Amino acid sequence: MRTPRTILLFLLGINLLNYIDRQIIFAVFPPIKAELSLSDTQLGLLASAFMWVYLSAAPIFGLLADRRSRPRLMGVGVGLWSLATAISGVVRSYPQLLVGRALVGVGEASYGSVAPALISEAFPPARRGWALAMFSMAIPVGSALGYLLGGLFERTVGWRAAFFLVGIPGFLLAWSVWSMPDLPRGGARNGVERPERARLPRLDDYLRLLRTPSYLLNCLAMTAMTFAVGGLAAWVPTYLTRIRGMDLDQANLIFGLLTLVSGIGGTVLGGWIGDRLLPRQPTAYFLVSGIGLFLSVPAAAAVILLPDLPGVLAAIFLAEVCIFVNTGPLNAVIADVSRPEVRASAYAANIFIIHALGDAISPAIIGAISDRAGLATAFWIAPGALGLAAAFCFWGMRYFSRDVAAVRPFDRLRVSGPSTGSG
Repeated sequence: MRTPRTILLFLLGINLLNYIDRQIIFAVFPPIKAELSLSDTQLGLLASAFMWVYLSAAPIFGLLADRRSRPRLMGVGVGLWSLATAISGVVRSYPQLLVGRALVGVGEASYGSVAPALISEAFPPARRGWALAMFSMAIPVGSALGYLLGGLFERTVGWRAAFFLVGIPGFLLAWSVWSMPDLPRGGARNGVERPERARLPRLDDYLRLLRTPSYLLNCLAMTAMTFAVGGLAAWVPTYLTRIRGMDLDQANLIFGLLTLVSGIGGTVLGGWIGDRLLPRQPTAYFLVSGIGLFLSVPAAAAVILLPDLPGVLAAIFLAEVCIFVNTGPLNAVIADVSRPEVRASAYAANIFIIHALGDAISPAIIGAISDRAGLATAFWIAPGALGLAAAFCFWGMRYFSRDVAAVRPFDRLRVSGPSTGSG
């Protein structure tokens, strides 16, 4: 498993399982609410508990990944989140389910902070937008499968068995992840491969990230976007059921399919356009992301305002296409403006920021507003947050070229195997 494409495909497959296990709980909110007698606020806190643990553990794994074997850290994470997902199916009370979802966050934190850094080592800077877009395709595809499988399993075998069925595959994959080879950090310089631990990161390398405007603005853009997307991901099936009158099975099926198609299209489109524009427009990653997020604002508002169900579903589709355009480009920005020695920590810090201020709190906030003013009113949070995300992307364009120039001398990629070819 040494060629860039092989590494990417394998890690993409694991990431699909990651998002299936993460999102499946949203597809079974209504039966969990009924069986455990929960409020909407308590349901929202299930998502928040996962995210708070996820974002808190990510920096720890990021620091370890800058010094230790990245595949082994990922292997531990895959096994842990799979076990915790299966355990969620045997809980008998709300606190037990809360703990189960929190443990899923620990396992997924090791993967989310380490895998993008490993992919960034495998591909040159000019190809990172495409590579990370492919890796990020697991977000819409895995999320869609979470809704689809969750709805199917809940209907056929119950919500408890659903957690077992999606948790088991992780046990089979954990050892394969553990055993895969690591890559040298930063690749080759002047044609000579550097050993894996030629230079450990120093404190100043980490502090440099805090002095990199495009990194900070990228984090803020992703935070606002994650706030909106996290809230919508948790509550759209319930919104379609409660406000638009759909059956839960139908809502999960349709929303899952919309997320699948729009996510693949938007993610591939964003990575492709970003990489194609990059030679002519150095700030293409920020530009493409900003335009996509800006266009998602009226689409998200239309989900609330349109009176007919077909129009609402079309608006959901358009909003998701525009949102997913940014996934590859904004992740490529992180790699391009961070030194190789601290790249895993750069992704880990990004995870901490975007989730602490994003989807760790938005599902519970939407749930709390819904308890007081209704779910439709609570959904107005999304368009505002998406508009803010677009503004941060456009602001980041001002600093990106300068910040890339400061990092690029340290970012000579080791070439292994055949050419990565074209995306």
